[in-house]
Amino acid sequence: MKVSFVVIGKTVSKPLGQIIDDYVGRIAHFVPFAVEVIPELKNAKALSQEQQKAAEGKALLARIKPSDRLVLLDERGILRSSLDFADYVRKQHDSSVQRIVFAVGGPYGFSPDVYSRADDKLSLSPMTFSHQMIRLLFVEQYYRALTIIHHLPYHHE
Repeated sequence: MKVSFVVIGKTVSKPLGQIIDDYVGRIAHFVPFAVEVIPELKNAKALSQEQQKAAEGKALLARIKPSDRLVLLDERGILRSSLDFADYVRKQHDSSVQRIVFAVGGPYGFSPDVYSRADDKLSLSPMTFSHQMIRLLFVEQYYRALTIIHHLPYHHE
């Protein structure tokens, strides 16, 4: 199985980007993992929130194949512990899905079309974090899940 992590816009903070890249490298030791960046909209200030979500959603859905499993990182998603998330990841890896795509929306979230296409929604916390921080939280938790699956000492109970 391949795993893609789709985000809107590049990571602005260099130190944050370096830590994200470190975890992406660690993940790649276990599974083919790609970060896909959808460029920010050039005329975003001239668009309403709904228009921005629609444009970003169209760009996101253009990258999704019918056979992909799309998981939205969304505040309305299911909250899972690290162990539960590891179990979810293991089940996805054991399934017949060829590619799982985890996606972070833009500043206003996802369009209705993206929600309609989504197979799952995952919440990383009931708190609100910047879209930049969610990137780091997700790659760290994905790496943690892989170490749990492979019985490595990274995670402590």
